[in-house]
Amino acid sequence: MTNVTRRGLLSLAGAGGVGAAAGFVGHGAFSTTGAAAVTPSDTVAFYGDKQAGITTPAQDRLHIAAFDVLTEDRDELIGLLKDWTAAAAAMTQGLDAGTTGAVNGPYDAPPEDTGEAQGLSASNLTVTFGFGSTLFEKDGAARFGLAGRRPAALIDLPHFPGDDLQEQRSDGDLVIQACSDDPQVAVHAIRNLARIGFGKVRVRWSQLGFGRTSSTSRSQQTPRNLFGFKDGTSNVRAEDSTLLDQHVWVPTGGPAAEEWMAGGSYLVARRIRMHIETWDRTSLREQEAVVGRTKAEGAPMSGGTEFTEPDFAATGRANAPLIASDSHVRLAHPDQNKGVQMLRRGYNFTDGSDGLGHLDAGLFFIAFVTDARSHYVPMQRAMARHDTMSVDYLVHTGSGLYAVPPGIQEGGYVGESLFVS
Repeated sequence: MTNVTRRGLLSLAGAGGVGAAAGFVGHGAFSTTGAAAVTPSDTVAFYGDKQAGITTPAQDRLHIAAFDVLTEDRDELIGLLKDWTAAAAAMTQGLDAGTTGAVNGPYDAPPEDTGEAQGLSASNLTVTFGFGSTLFEKDGAARFGLAGRRPAALIDLPHFPGDDLQEQRSDGDLVIQACSDDPQVAVHAIRNLARIGFGKVRVRWSQLGFGRTSSTSRSQQTPRNLFGFKDGTSNVRAEDSTLLDQHVWVPTGGPAAEEWMAGGSYLVARRIRMHIETWDRTSLREQEAVVGRTKAEGAPMSGGTEFTEPDFAATGRANAPLIASDSHVRLAHPDQNKGVQMLRRGYNFTDGSDGLGHLDAGLFFIAFVTDARSHYVPMQRAMARHDTMSVDYLVHTGSGLYAVPPGIQEGGYVGESLFVS
């Protein structure tokens, strides 16, 4: 019997899209050799009307990277996007990148796949692509023939009060979010896409994340952040189709030059360092007051259980509100933000220490919104000024906003509607 890829029996079993993808080999084809095979139960479809990795049940691990594009050649950029599309489609189905994969190429040439995912399952890998504002124009000049195609919603995020943004952790022409239940699978995906882009792009920043800090499906329990509190209780979820249409997906009927984004979304990325040591010396009473929820169950301080709606009018001793006016829950709640919501998809991170004996750890915040101007910026401004947690216990060190185009159809490539008008 002919050898198959790691998890390569998926194609023999007729796994959705894998057999068809084998014909899409003009750019970045995948190998048909490797090690162990598994059932398709841990694969997520790559092709579809929406990109995977948004409403997909949030996996446990993240590797996200932003890239600066080095080439100024439009055709070379399109070729890279085609290569990336084919490689991502293969890797999400548990296959190797490249025509010969990790071990079957010429012995005296570098392998086309780096090989660290050999024998591992697909682990629900998703790969999600986005475009930064500087892909469209830079230093006042249009790039890649995209004059007039930058969506009005693809703004440069403002500098919020208290920000300590680092240029090397912010922005970028392109972003790729890889999520998986196995950290090595997520790292493998970004590593191989970066390798494919060598000479055309370079990594601007990257971030590893562990332990999701929100649920994107009602089948998932609410996780906890590094402050020990449940995070994302009121998140928009995959089952909330009406809310997704209102708050996450870009609607049709916009300006003609921006119609390529219809059905897509905007990814807000913020690296938020937590002052762990300060928080750990804070009393439980103060921690709960700052958050506005109980630490044990995540119930609002006004009473009930985790999913009870907060009662911001409820008062206690001396007629003081049970949920403080400067609490995180109050300031982030839709009732305080003209009803807007976000689909959050953040992760915890720990990047060693800062050399002063403090953990460099926190939350890598990711949210998908229909328009950051209405669904993120006003909320973040209010929280940066008035939220005790933001003012005393957090500092934002990285920032970016990216246009995430709609899903990719088999035979096409990511962002095709942007380049083919």
